[in-house]
Amino acid sequence: MNTFINEKLLPPVMKFVNTRPMTAIKNGMLYPIPFIIIGAIFLILGNFPYQPIADYLTKIGLSPIFAQAYNGSFAVMALLSVFGIAYSWVHNEGYEAVSAGLLAVIVDFILQPNVITTVTNIADPTKTSTKFMVSNVIDKTWLGGKGMLMAIIVGLLVGWSYSWFLKKGITIKLPEQVPANVSASFTALIPAAAIIVAATVIYGIFSLGLNTTIVEWIYAVIQTPLQKVTDGPVGLIVITFLPVFLWFFGVHGSSIIGGVMGPLLLANNADNLVLYKAGKLSLDNGAHIITQSFMDQFITVTGAGVTIGLVVFMLLGAKSAQMKTLGKLEIGPALFNINEPALFGVPIVLNPLLAVPFILTPVAIGVLSYLAILFGIIPPMNGSFVPWTTPAVISGLIVGGWKTALWQILMLAMTVAIYWPFARKYDRTLYQQELDNAAAEGITPEA
Repeated sequence: MNTFINEKLLPPVMKFVNTRPMTAIKNGMLYPIPFIIIGAIFLILGNFPYQPIADYLTKIGLSPIFAQAYNGSFAVMALLSVFGIAYSWVHNEGYEAVSAGLLAVIVDFILQPNVITTVTNIADPTKTSTKFMVSNVIDKTWLGGKGMLMAIIVGLLVGWSYSWFLKKGITIKLPEQVPANVSASFTALIPAAAIIVAATVIYGIFSLGLNTTIVEWIYAVIQTPLQKVTDGPVGLIVITFLPVFLWFFGVHGSSIIGGVMGPLLLANNADNLVLYKAGKLSLDNGAHIITQSFMDQFITVTGAGVTIGLVVFMLLGAKSAQMKTLGKLEIGPALFNINEPALFGVPIVLNPLLAVPFILTPVAIGVLSYLAILFGIIPPMNGSFVPWTTPAVISGLIVGGWKTALWQILMLAMTVAIYWPFARKYDRTLYQQELDNAAAEGITPEA
C-alpha cells in the first residue's frame, strides 16, 4: 500500500497541486488572511455575542464604526484575493508583479455591476425594495464571498496573460538609465491596455447580450452549484478524509485541501454571515453547514486528525518514556491547534496502527457535527472568522455560541475514546522496546 500510494497515487496529486494555477491560488489566498483576521475582530466587536454588551455598543454608536472597519477588510476579501493571485502568478514567473496585481483589481472592478437594484431600508435592514435603483456604484457584495470564484478566475487569467506579454517581449522598453520604478510602469502599459480592452469587451457582451454581468453569471451558474457540492457528502468527505489521508504519508494535507477548498468554504462563511447579520441564520433560509469555520472548529481543531485524544493518552496513560515526553511537549501546541510534534514525533506519519484513529476521528466528528447542524442540535456557523490558532471552546463560542462550544467539548472528549486503545497498543510496543534496550545495556528503567 505504501509503495502504491507513493509511486502511483501521490505523484499525480502533487503534480496537480504544484501547477502554476494551484500555486498561485494557494499563495495568493495567503495575502488576504491578515486582513480577514483583523476584520473578523471588528466583526465580533460589532456583533458582540453577549447581548447586553452588544446593545450598549449600539447605543453609544460604536457598532457602525466597527462595521466600517469590517467592511473595509473582511468584507472585500475577494478584491484582496484577486490582487494576491495575479501577483503570485507573475512573481513566480520572475517578473515585477505589483502592476499585475493592480491590473487584476482594475479588471475585477470593470466586470462588476455598477447598478444596485435592491435597496435596503436603513431603519429596518430586514426590509428591501426593488422600486429604487442606485447607479454609478460598486456593489460590495461582489467584492466579498459572492465574488470569490470570479476573483480566482480573474487573478489567474490576468496573471497568465500579463506574463505572456512579458515573455514575448510585447512591452515598451526604456533605456537602462531610466529608474526601475518608472521603467516598470511603462513595461505594464501595453499588457494592461490589451487586458483592460478585453475585460471591457467581456463586460459589454454580458451587459448588452445577456442583460447581466459576468460576475453575477459566474455566481449563478458556477459558484453556487460548487458551494452546494461542498455543502454535502462530497464536501464532507473531501475535508474530513483527504487531509489526514495525505498527512499519513507525510504530505501537508491540510495545506493542499485548504488551498483547493478554501475559497469556496470562505464563500460559504460569507453567505452565513449575511444571514446572521440579518437575523435569518437557518438552513431553511439557505445557510451552509460546511464552511471554513466548520472545518477549523471541528475537523482540524487541535491539529489534523484532531489528535488531542492521543495527547491526553500520552499525558495520562502512557508508560513509555517516548510518549510521556512527547505528551508534555505537545499539550501546549495542541491547545493552539498545532500538532506537528505528534505527527512526526510519535510518529503518526507512516504508522499503520495510529492511522486508524487518525483517519477515523475527523471523519466521525465531521459526520456527527454535520448531522447535529442538519437536525438543529447546534446552529449553523455564523460566518465569523477566527484565526486557526484560536483554542477550542473559545473558537466555538465565537462562531456558533454556547451550543457549539459545548459540542466541541463533547467531540474532543470522544477523541480520547477513539485514540486510547490504539495508542495504548502502540505505547506497549514502545515500552517493551525500551525495556529490551535497557536490559541489553544493563540499565534499570524507571517505573
